[in-house]
Amino acid sequence: MSTEKKPWHHAILFPVFLPAIFVIALLVIGTLSAPEKAGELFDSTLAAITTHFGWFYMLAVALFLMFIVGVGVSKWGRIKLGPDHCEPEYSFTSWFAMLFSAGYGIALLFFGVAEPVLHYSEPPAGAAESVSSAKQAMQIAYFHWGFHIWAIYGLVGLVLAYFSFRHGLPLSMRSTLYPLIGDKINGAAGHAVDTFAILGTMFGIATTLGLSVIQINTGLNYLWEDIPIGSTVQIIAIAVITLAAIGSVVAGMDKGIKRLSLLNMTLVMFLLLFVFFAGPTVHILETFLQNTGAYLSGIVERTFNLQAYSRSDWIGNWTLFIFGWTIAWAPFVGLFIAKISRGRTIRQYVFGVMLVPSIFTFFWFAVFGDTALNMIMNEGYTSLIGEVQNNQAIALFKLYENLPLTSIISFATVILIITFFVTSSDSGSLVIDSLSSGGMLETPVWQRVFWASTEGIVASVLLLAGGLGALQTAAITSALPFAVIILISAVGMWRALVIEGHQYNSLQSHRHAHRRGVNEGPDYWKKRLSGLVDFPKEEPVLDFIYGTAEKSLKHVRDELKDSGWPAEFSEDRDHNRIILSVERGKELDFAYEIRLRDYLLPEFALTNDKNREIYYRAEVFLRQGGQSYNLYGWERTDIINDVINQFENYLHFRHNSPGVLPWEMDKHDEDLQDMETKK
Repeated sequence: MSTEKKPWHHAILFPVFLPAIFVIALLVIGTLSAPEKAGELFDSTLAAITTHFGWFYMLAVALFLMFIVGVGVSKWGRIKLGPDHCEPEYSFTSWFAMLFSAGYGIALLFFGVAEPVLHYSEPPAGAAESVSSAKQAMQIAYFHWGFHIWAIYGLVGLVLAYFSFRHGLPLSMRSTLYPLIGDKINGAAGHAVDTFAILGTMFGIATTLGLSVIQINTGLNYLWEDIPIGSTVQIIAIAVITLAAIGSVVAGMDKGIKRLSLLNMTLVMFLLLFVFFAGPTVHILETFLQNTGAYLSGIVERTFNLQAYSRSDWIGNWTLFIFGWTIAWAPFVGLFIAKISRGRTIRQYVFGVMLVPSIFTFFWFAVFGDTALNMIMNEGYTSLIGEVQNNQAIALFKLYENLPLTSIISFATVILIITFFVTSSDSGSLVIDSLSSGGMLETPVWQRVFWASTEGIVASVLLLAGGLGALQTAAITSALPFAVIILISAVGMWRALVIEGHQYNSLQSHRHAHRRGVNEGPDYWKKRLSGLVDFPKEEPVLDFIYGTAEKSLKHVRDELKDSGWPAEFSEDRDHNRIILSVERGKELDFAYEIRLRDYLLPEFALTNDKNREIYYRAEVFLRQGGQSYNLYGWERTDIINDVINQFENYLHFRHNSPGVLPWEMDKHDEDLQDMETKK
């Protein structure tokens, strides 16, 4: 291995890095030069987008939801996010726990109390401060943070996981366009997609950091009145916590973000359970069930409600802002979800991503939102309305005033917001760094430090330019081009799934009922029966692979070569496998692999219950993954016949799919890629 030091720029993809930096620098310099004019520009931009493109945002999010649910319930739901033989990297418990942890964040802390109270006091329709407005407030909160949000995150994550883990493409947004433009993803079109993804993520993170630092400042002022509320304190807080995020980056994933994430989960569950038991517990459970039912029954109407007959700023300040913010934030959350979902089927992924975080979010709003509304409507705490209207960030802390242990809970909340800030900045810098490096996951530390610092600078500048309004505008504006990219990527995935479904059906319909029995004789059944009840050790299976099986593959190779076909035989003794490959032209790439695999001896075969022994199989693997059948004990002619059957099936598919792009034949098996590199 070479010890030569790589140049500092070895991981940077300049056609993506430079345009993103240029746009960010232009925003920062322009805003610092004329903050008042920048604020006016942000206001006019927000109004223009709301007026002219509000319908597009709502339609796009509706299409995202319909697409991901449709894919999940379709026949494509059986497809794995990875090779057919791969297993999930995480258990269901761990996977659901990570989805659960992705389902909350700074947004829920900021809006969990504020949004229901504001909708109750200023509903978009109907009388204010009534039972009707209370019901409407909770249904709107569920709508804003429910299935639609997770359809956006989930679709981006699904597309990234599918193309990266199943077809070996980089874990980058450009890969989603491969079925549409092929190798051109490595050119200008791919660079543009990743640049927009960086900008969307940057402004989405800046919005999140801006909201969190406003709430941190408010919480510190609430605990210690000597600390004023203002941009100076907020920018100092951004600087200090960005330094903490940089420290987390330098510490690494396990020592930095992993430990902070565990702390986040502990504090979140503590706050949730505390308010649940200290508040009106039975009322929370009742409203949770009722509001969930009302949300489900009215989801179609709310999805397409644009207030077309009653124009107001409400939809731009709420629905479009939240959806736009989510779209801008989607590359970050989507990449996180994709990384933990390898090995799941599409159906498992869709229902896990859609249900687990959404149900938790509904319960969060029931605990915090309905507790606040109950205090206002039934306990006479009407001053909470005015407090929240004056400062949304104070809502959570004012709720604690009517609960025991107010100071302790408030301090724990401030700590939680800070740790969320740090983990968001650290994780966000990792995603942006990966995008600016063409999908690389291992990049120099200085690059992540650079992006973490940039996130803090952008959040500070936007706060100077107009606070929450500027943050809203940045999120909604950056989401506009990225919404188009997500729609295009959905089309690309649809085409990919159609091709894969056609391949599966073609091969299944052309498959022989049974691949063995070429040399059936009077004693053939005895060989079959012996193979069923034999659970061999490693040595005889290896002897079979490098003996009978190897000779069989070489016979097929020689015959193909004699017929003018470029067939090759290779072996990888480090991983105990042999491979016959045929490559002819850009669209023909066939591989038949026999691999040693070990398994625990099944219960019915155990001779001693105390010893769980291992047995071995010689299994067949194709480009699309493991085929889950064992060749051990087969005769040479049987193996040759099976190779020919699989090759015939493959040619049948290619014959019936002329002109298909070769993306579906990419070498997605990581071990196979390692072997090819060694060759």
